[in-house]
Amino acid sequence: MMIDFENHPDLNKIIQNAFDEDLKDGDHTTLATIDPNHTASAKCLIKDHGILAGIIYAKKVFQFIDPSLELEILRNDGDIVHFGDIAFYVHGKVASILKSERIVLNGMQRMSGIATQTYQMVKLIQDLPCKLLDTRKTTPGIRLLEKWAVKIGGGQNHRMGLYDLIMIKDNHIDYCEGILHALKKAHKYISENQLNLKIEVETRNLEEVKIALDSGIPDIIMLDNMSNEMMKEAVNYVNKKCIVEASGNVTIENLREKALTGVDFISCGALTHSFKSLDISLKIVK
Repeated sequence: MMIDFENHPDLNKIIQNAFDEDLKDGDHTTLATIDPNHTASAKCLIKDHGILAGIIYAKKVFQFIDPSLELEILRNDGDIVHFGDIAFYVHGKVASILKSERIVLNGMQRMSGIATQTYQMVKLIQDLPCKLLDTRKTTPGIRLLEKWAVKIGGGQNHRMGLYDLIMIKDNHIDYCEGILHALKKAHKYISENQLNLKIEVETRNLEEVKIALDSGIPDIIMLDNMSNEMMKEAVNYVNKKCIVEASGNVTIENLREKALTGVDFISCGALTHSFKSLDISLKIVK
């Protein structure tokens, strides 16, 4: 799935919500201490090592609060950065810079942390045909930023939400009293509503894999929490008749072993729910 993150309509909503949350009736500290017409520069200082993400996001935030602010960008999204690097300078009204500071840094620190972890994991399987996917296990309200960071780090995006893929999971299957019944209902639903959606189904054992594949319905079969040996058997049975995705308990330690089973994709929730933010700060330059 190709997503235009920079021009996505949700981006301005995220930024607006962030300012609404932080500012309310005003930045009273800045109003009390800073001349509204005073101008200066500030530098974005990297205090960690990793993959930088959020530069375009930061530019959007500054422009949102004050279009007169100017950015001098020294490092770009996807660059490897080290302690002491300066990512950019921002020039303009001090009051505008201070109002934007935390919203810029909150986004950049999280995005860079996600991009760094994604990059580290992608490198482990870069010589294999298997690709690394993110999931919907994201922070409510800023999914766009977190999936953007995965892409910057070299990973691929899975579905953005419940609206862009039919994904039949264990709860759907159990409620429908079986995987075949769930698949048939999903296929009928797409046909009746004339939807251009792919169908993915979660399987928990080889029997479910065989039922799913033999139905001829799913585009993607997910192997959920299976052993590596069972995944190899499943991949052999599917024999490239549809896409195979591995999921469940994926870590940086076991990623390569899972990829070596022959699956096409591995989805990893930890990319966006168990990362370490990069340490980044914004300092006024007198």
